[in-house]
Amino acid sequence: MKFSKYIFQLLAMSCWLLASSCDRNRVFEKNVDIPDYSWDVKNKVSFDVNIDDTTSLHNLYVNVRHASQYPYANLYLFIVIKFPNGKLAKDTLECVFSDPNGKWKGDGMGDIWDNQILWKPNVKFPLKGKYTFEYEQAMRTEQVPFIMDVGLRVEKAKKKSK
Repeated sequence: MKFSKYIFQLLAMSCWLLASSCDRNRVFEKNVDIPDYSWDVKNKVSFDVNIDDTTSLHNLYVNVRHASQYPYANLYLFIVIKFPNGKLAKDTLECVFSDPNGKWKGDGMGDIWDNQILWKPNVKFPLKGKYTFEYEQAMRTEQVPFIMDVGLRVEKAKKKSK
């Protein structure tokens, strides 16, 4: 039973990687596994992103994969951004996973749900260099169960047609 779960996850990840490898707008995308599918409040997840383009607009997304046994309708995150010059910005984000009727949002296969939440649209990075994004779960509990992985996606915003 456990073996087939891992085969399914490997197949799902392979399909996702194949589909995303043709994505020309992507500047950065990385997902980090949450150990034992239980996100401890002390487990901060960080992403280092090198930005060279300070003229284009970018969209920032938070990726979250969770199991259907996840006991909440949402997930709150504290996000800290460290700029190349060392300055910090802090933000709080609510990731909504279900509608008011309890139906899961996102893309699902079996009991696994992938959510890509638009966090900041049309961002223009002010400086070239390394930005560090750090996530901390902010759910007022030490452990948040059934979170499988979290990630960050930075993509160039699509130009609007006139």
